[in-house]
Amino acid sequence: MAEAYERLLAEIETMVADEVRPISAEHERTETYPLGLVRRVCEMGLPALVTGRPAVPHPTELFCMAIERLAEGWVALAESVHLQTLATCGVARHGTADQREQFLEDMQLGRTIAGNCLSEPDAGSDLSRIATVAELTGDTYRLNGVKTYVGHAGVAGLLNVYARTSGGGLGGITCFLVDADTPGVAVQPPEEKMGVRALPTAGVVLRDVEVPASRVVGRLNRGMIVARSFFVQGRLGIAACAVGLAQAALTHATAYARKRSQFDRPIIDFQGVSFLLADASVQIEAARQLLYRACREADTGGSQVEMLAAQAKVFATDTAMTVTTNAVQVLGARGYTGAEPVERWMREAKLFQIIEGTNQIQRAAIASRL
Repeated sequence: MAEAYERLLAEIETMVADEVRPISAEHERTETYPLGLVRRVCEMGLPALVTGRPAVPHPTELFCMAIERLAEGWVALAESVHLQTLATCGVARHGTADQREQFLEDMQLGRTIAGNCLSEPDAGSDLSRIATVAELTGDTYRLNGVKTYVGHAGVAGLLNVYARTSGGGLGGITCFLVDADTPGVAVQPPEEKMGVRALPTAGVVLRDVEVPASRVVGRLNRGMIVARSFFVQGRLGIAACAVGLAQAALTHATAYARKRSQFDRPIIDFQGVSFLLADASVQIEAARQLLYRACREADTGGSQVEMLAAQAKVFATDTAMTVTTNAVQVLGARGYTGAEPVERWMREAKLFQIIEGTNQIQRAAIASRL
């Protein structure tokens, strides 16, 4: 492994051990966003790995290795850095020279927290139903609509808003860079989520929001090209989060099973427990290797990247759900209480089967390519 890989991953592992794990439970309990930690991780160069011109080989693979290690310590932190990276992709890959000069570095370094506004009340997996409209008057667009489940809503200073500028379907959608403090932008109260509560998610209402035409990202009516630029990265990042979460659950459950005794034996000696842990180790390693295979395909521009990314997302997130559920089982009644982190991890794992395209949608995408 290259020296750059080792240095970055070692730095992240130290941060996770010394600073992240000790505070994660309290931040989740109080639903407090770790802005300082997010910025520090971004300053290490993670978003720039996939939105810049990194000097290391296989930058997507290194990014996902780093996200995996962050998620092993705290899912909300890993997911926030992942979201920041996705929100940066549009400007990095499709923005004008002026947009990149004005916004890109601050987004890559976490100085400006950003978010993507795609989903709507009637447009989730089916983005052709986007109803937010942008009407041009002179050199200014006026945006009206409602966006839902916006990650970073309330802490983001910049929003990528996808709005309809022509006709119906996917062909008439345009991406706009919108300052979150623009008059008419109203962030709704945070959603009461099952897990990952330290990472704010909320609706955003747009009422006569004026946006200069210079803030169009990419081509007019081709906003889905901008969105697709981060779809693959989104699946890979979620898979990395899922692998890290599953690994944390396996490590914790194994340590508990070795020290917990019943009938004068550690419970790991009982096949009913040991086989759960053995199966988890197999599934996690399989998910990890599938993820890395997909990352290498992304880094080399391979033709199978969309298929592999979807496969990695499905397998890793289903694995995380299974492993965290079984970790609760290994810990028994104690695992069902807040005294142990496994109950929180089980709740967090469910998120990954839903976001960045539900696993049902991913399976449909995989089947369409067979």
